Amino acid sequence: MSNVQNNLINETSPYLKQHAHNPVDWYPWNAAALKKARDEDKPILLSIGYSACHWCHVMAHESFEDPATAKVMNELFVNIKVDREERPDLDKIYQTSQLLLTQRGGGWPLTMFLTPDDQVPFFGGTYFPKEPLRGLPAFTDLLKRVASFYRENRTGIGNQNASMLKALDSIYGQSAGEAQLNEAALDVARNQLEQSFDPRNGGFGNAPKFPHPTNLERLLRHWAATRLKGESDQRALHMAVFTLSKMAQGGIYDHLGGGFCRYSVDDEWMIPHFEKMLYDNGPLLALAAQTAVATDSAALARTARETADWVMREMQSPEGGYYSSMDADSEGEEGKFYVWRREEIESLLEPCDYAIFAGRYGLDRPANFEGRWHLHIQAPLDQLAAEFDTDERSMSTTLDRAREKLFKVREQRVHPGRDDKILTSWNALMIKGMAIAGRHLNSPEYIKSATCALGFIRTKLWRDGRLLATFNDGKARFGAYLDDYAFLLDAILELLQVRWRSSELSFACELADVLLAHFEDREHGGFYFTADDHEQLIQRPKSLADEATPSGNGIAAQALARLGLLLGDVRYLDAAERTLNAAVKMINEAPVAHASLLTALEEKITPAQIVILRGAGRNFDEWHRLCIRDYAPRRLSFATSNNARDLPNALAEKVPQGEAVAYVCEGMNCSPPIDDLKSLQALLTETTVKV
Repeated sequence: MSNVQNNLINETSPYLKQHAHNPVDWYPWNAAALKKARDEDKPILLSIGYSACHWCHVMAHESFEDPATAKVMNELFVNIKVDREERPDLDKIYQTSQLLLTQRGGGWPLTMFLTPDDQVPFFGGTYFPKEPLRGLPAFTDLLKRVASFYRENRTGIGNQNASMLKALDSIYGQSAGEAQLNEAALDVARNQLEQSFDPRNGGFGNAPKFPHPTNLERLLRHWAATRLKGESDQRALHMAVFTLSKMAQGGIYDHLGGGFCRYSVDDEWMIPHFEKMLYDNGPLLALAAQTAVATDSAALARTARETADWVMREMQSPEGGYYSSMDADSEGEEGKFYVWRREEIESLLEPCDYAIFAGRYGLDRPANFEGRWHLHIQAPLDQLAAEFDTDERSMSTTLDRAREKLFKVREQRVHPGRDDKILTSWNALMIKGMAIAGRHLNSPEYIKSATCALGFIRTKLWRDGRLLATFNDGKARFGAYLDDYAFLLDAILELLQVRWRSSELSFACELADVLLAHFEDREHGGFYFTADDHEQLIQRPKSLADEATPSGNGIAAQALARLGLLLGDVRYLDAAERTLNAAVKMINEAPVAHASLLTALEEKITPAQIVILRGAGRNFDEWHRLCIRDYAPRRLSFATSNNARDLPNALAEKVPQGEAVAYVCEGMNCSPPIDDLKSLQALLTETTVKV
C-alpha cells in the first residue's frame, strides 16, 4: 500500500477507504470539496461505485492507482469519490443524469463531470479504460478533452445545464387527467412477464440475467389471488417456481456455502458475476421459503435454509447487524474462491463419491470457467440414482458428504473481501427474509437472527426520533432515506408475526410518522427519496419503479396500509392510497416495472386479512403456529399474550375469553371472538394457498 494518503482516509466506507492511498487527491462528497471546486473554478470529477463492484476495481487499478493518470486528474479537476451504498440519493440523481446525457443506461463505476457552481453534470459515462479500447478513449485523453471543453464552452454548458435541470425536475411527472386505479394492471403485468419469460432456463429476457425478486413475487401472488378465486393461474406459478428452481440449480447459487450471487452472465444461470449482495439474498430467502411451503418443495426449502445459514455465518456481525456484500474477487481474480480444478476435487473424494459428485455438478463435462469448473447442478437426483443403481436418499447422503468436504477445503482459501458496513435498508430486507423463513420453515434461529439485527438498528441507528442510513467503524452516519424507513416498517410487521413485542409496534408507528412528516409529497401524494431536511441537491428524487431493490414507494404503500388496518388508523391508510393515486400514470404505462406498487394495489382492492390472537393457555402456541405456517400472502397474524403491555386500543380491546381466542379482520371489520380451533381453521382456509 502506498504511503500517500488523501482525504478519504477518515471515511467509514470500506469502498472509500480502498481509495484512501491512491495518488488521486480524492475528496468525499462534502461542503469542503464543493467549495474547493467553486473557489478554484475546476469542474468536479465524480466517481461513484461500491466495494463489491468488479469494474470499479479494474478502473481503480488501471487509472486511480497510476501516478501519471492521477497527476492529470489532480491538475484539471476536483475529484470526489462516492460509495453509492452510502449515498443512494447521489447515485439516483447522477445515474438519471447519465441516461439523459448519453441516452444509454448507466452502471458502476459511474464517471460524471459536473460544473463547480451548481454540481450539474455536463458529460459522463461509466468505465473508461486506461488505453483506447473498443471505441472508448483513453481515460487521460478524455480528461484533457473534458477540461478543455469546460474552459472553452461555458455558455453552451450553461444552456445545457439549464435544460438538464428542467428535465430532472419533470422526470417524476404527476398523474394527470382521468387516470384511475385499475385492477387490469395486475393482469397486464403478469402477461408482460410471460412475454419475456425464458421457457427453457427460467428468468426473463436474455443474458445477463438478474434474479428480479419483485417480479417473481408478483407472479407468486398473482397465482395465489387466482387460486383463491377458484381459477388458479398455473402458468404464473410455473414461471415463478421454475425460475427459482433453475436459479437454485445454477451457478448463480453457491452450492457449497449457500446464498445467491448478483447475476448470471449467461442464459442458463451457470456462470455468475460472483459478488454476493445482502439486498438480493433477503428477498430471495423469503421467496424460496414461501414457495417451498406453497408447493411442498424440499429442494427450495433446502435452498432457503442454506441461504439463511450463510447469512448468519458470514454476513452477521457479532453485534447483530448484517454486512453489505461479498466481493466477486479474491487475490485479484474474479471467482477464484469459488471455482475448482477437476483433479483437486478428485483428490478429495473417494472414487465412488467423486463419480456421483461429478455427474451431479458437471465435472464430467468440459470446464465452464476459464479452464476450471464452477459448480452447478447438471443431473437430477432420480437420474443419478438410476444410473448408479441406488435410491435418492443414499444419493443425497453421498452428495452432502462430498459437499461438506469441499466446503471445509474451500474455507482454507483466501476469502473474497467483505464490505462490512451495515445499511439500514438492506438490513431491513434481510430481517424480513429471516422472519419469513423462520415462520415457514419453523426455524427459531432465523427469528433470533432477525431480532438481533433489529435490535442493532434500534440501538445504533435510531437517534432523536430519526433513522441513520449506515454504520461502520463504530459510527452511524447520513440521514436515512425513504427505503430505510419503508423497508424497516415492513420488516417489523413481518417480525411481529412470529413473536410479539409491543415496543416494536410503537417503533413501527414512529417510523410511519416520520414518513408522513418528512418524506410525503403532501401536494401530489407518494414519498420523496430524501427527507425535507436533507442536503439540497440538484434533484429531490421521487422514484416509483422497482430497481435492484423494491420501490420505496411501493413498500411504503404496502406497509402503511397494513399498519393502518392493524391499528384502525386512517392516517396511514390515506397515505397509502395517496401513494397509489400518485403512481397511477406510471403504473398504467409500465405495470411490470412497478411490481411493488401492484402489490399495494392488490391489497387495496382486496385488503389484508388481519388475525389477532389473545391468550396464554397451552393451546396458544398451537393456534399461533396454525396461523403463520402456511403461504397466505394476504394474511398477517399477531399473537399477543394476556400479559402483553402497552397495546394500542385496537388490540387492547380484544379481550381473551379462554386459553386462546382469535379475531379475524377483513379490512376494518373484525369477526366476533373465535374460541374454537376448527372455526378458526375454516376462516384461515379462505386465505391459505397451496398447490
